[in-house]
Amino acid sequence: METKLTRITANPRVCSGQPCVRGLRIPVSVVLKHLAAGKSATEVVAEFPELELGDISECLLYASWLASGRTIDLPSAA
Repeated sequence: METKLTRITANPRVCSGQPCVRGLRIPVSVVLKHLAAGKSATEVVAEFPELELGDISECLLYASWLASGRTIDLPSAA
């Protein structure tokens, strides 16, 4: 099964190249930290109105992929 992420992007000129959600300058790590602190996906979206619930799901998918020790190519943000 090939995992293809469409909502997580990386650009060396955006957030120092950190993976971000759709190039919005919201790093995946920030989303994951909020979830790890106990916030629900709905609460994270309320705090960052630019995000959608699908973005949260893809952040979790990306994190699970990395936790498995695998790498994945990310599209560049436009």
